Amino acid sequence: MSVFSNVFFRLMYRRGFTPWDSGVSPPELVDVIDGTPRLTPGRALDLGCGTGTTSVYMASKGWDVTGVDFVPRPIRAARAKAAAAGLSVSFLVGDVTRLHQLPIEPGFDLLFDQGCFHSLPDSARPAYVREVSRVARSDGTYLLYAFGRQPDVRRRRFFPKGISPDETRALFEDFEMVEARPGTDPFGSHWYTLRRR
Repeated sequence: MSVFSNVFFRLMYRRGFTPWDSGVSPPELVDVIDGTPRLTPGRALDLGCGTGTTSVYMASKGWDVTGVDFVPRPIRAARAKAAAAGLSVSFLVGDVTRLHQLPIEPGFDLLFDQGCFHSLPDSARPAYVREVSRVARSDGTYLLYAFGRQPDVRRRRFFPKGISPDETRALFEDFEMVEARPGTDPFGSHWYTLRRR
């Protein structure tokens, strides 16, 4: 994780300006958890969990959830949110590219990332991919939301660089691409459903 990203997100959470934190679980995750067919509850890892909205939602549906974020402030909010709901969720402050340094055992049935991966610099992405591949169980589901590649005229230092469907397939070679569903925003985003080989 870059120093710039760390400072940027800490500052944004301190100011309370977090447009990525809607407080609502996305319908794509709800489909996986509550839809038909639905995944059988097991162990879930929420990567870049922020204030824990999706972690708490998954826990409320019977999942054993671990949420990871590298900014302490939203993790404190996430712990309070889970406690208020009477749910047990393990929230950890840590770097998603160094999960091996956290008390996390491999074998997750579901991995969820709503906008964490696409914010990483290209140099950090291989480490993230290795960690996700390492902790996912065979046949585990990985649900990833990511912006598409952004033109330089739109992109600033704080705007995610994004990733294309072809780049996603190539990077996550230990996973089978089940679906790449276009998002509804103007950033060329996709919801990727991948399955660990």
